[in-house]
Amino acid sequence: MSFLHESRLTLRLAVPLMIGQLSQMLMGVVDTLMVGKLGVTELAALTFANSLFHMPFVFGIGLLSAVSVFSSNARGSDDAAKARGSCLDGLWMALWIGLLLFAVAWVVSMRLDWFRQPPEVAASMVGYFRIVMASMVPALASIALKNHADALNRPWPPFWIFLGGVLLNVVLNWFLIYGNMGFPKLGFEGAAWATLIARTAILVAMLVWLRHAGLNDWVPESWLRLGKLAGMKKLMTIGAPASLQMLSEVAAFSVTGLIMGSFGREAMAGHQIAITLAGLAFMVPLGLSMALTVRVGEAHGAGEMHRLSPIVRSGWFLLLVYGVIAAASFLLFGREMALAFTPATEVVGIAASMLMIVGIFQVFDGLQVGSSSMLRGLHDARMPALIGFVAYWIAGLPVAAWLAFRGGLGAPGVWWGLAVGLFFACVTLVGRLWFRVRRDTPSA
Repeated sequence: MSFLHESRLTLRLAVPLMIGQLSQMLMGVVDTLMVGKLGVTELAALTFANSLFHMPFVFGIGLLSAVSVFSSNARGSDDAAKARGSCLDGLWMALWIGLLLFAVAWVVSMRLDWFRQPPEVAASMVGYFRIVMASMVPALASIALKNHADALNRPWPPFWIFLGGVLLNVVLNWFLIYGNMGFPKLGFEGAAWATLIARTAILVAMLVWLRHAGLNDWVPESWLRLGKLAGMKKLMTIGAPASLQMLSEVAAFSVTGLIMGSFGREAMAGHQIAITLAGLAFMVPLGLSMALTVRVGEAHGAGEMHRLSPIVRSGWFLLLVYGVIAAASFLLFGREMALAFTPATEVVGIAASMLMIVGIFQVFDGLQVGSSSMLRGLHDARMPALIGFVAYWIAGLPVAAWLAFRGGLGAPGVWWGLAVGLFFACVTLVGRLWFRVRRDTPSA
């Protein structure tokens, strides 16, 4: 009964988080669909730009995941003052990190020749990359606020706000990419402007909603008051290793995007389609994992350690069920999915072969992200960070490079290497989490 009860509670919190993550990912899907109609070069340039964008973005997201942990701990112990501090410190940390990453990205954009990409691809993405990196500032700030709201078990209003931002992005894409309704025809860069405007609107809406959400005891009195350095350092104790773990995985995927440049425009375009769909599928276990972080963190904060085993086991079950469904979808309909993005036969063929591999690793991917998130709720972040680094950079990427260049598999070989890394991460993180549960609850 406790297993079923915990499954229902997790799903109740996870549903808006999963849908919210999917809606955010739809920004990238919409950009890929609309930019894909401009041509193969533009689609390849989007791959290059996203490969550079996602690494610092995920670094910031990982740091801000600590807001969920500390706010849920504070809620579990009924300490509103600590929750307010977590929210304000997280917001200001997000703003400073976003500005720093934007400055670094501007410098990087001046030397894109370092990455040895096709010249026409690199030339096409400079303006897009600078604008979309500016959108990181409001994006990270809104994520910090959303993490706080989720930890307070108020996930639905942020969901609607973020979904509204996605819809605004779609409309603005239609206006600014193609020049509809009298707007300037900005082409590729129009997608970046649409993203910047939409993410800024989301941040403003989150600030307004939290101020009028009936959460006065749990929300800072003023957004203008600077966060405390000591509070930001405390967030970093969980956020920094969590960030490094997430960065290890996403950086590995981003590096594969750069490797694809060795196989030409078609391989880069196929990779963009595959990674977009893989990322879309990943949003469901990611949403579940966010809910599991909050639930484990709340139980940990309340000292109710007997709840850990049913929460963890029910979480694994939900992740496993979704992984099987997602795997079947990719294996059966991968080619049809690729056709929705482009009519180019060669690109579709490459993308379909990659999507088959995406289907194979769905179960591993879900279980590893869920396990690492639950460990984070237990304030266990350093060992998972080390596991992530070994899985993707010591195991996954070397295998990917060997299969692609020495094993004769070409572009699909890169994805087989990623699958190896995900499998290693899954096995080790699941084992680590179960060890912690058995240690903290001997009767589990």
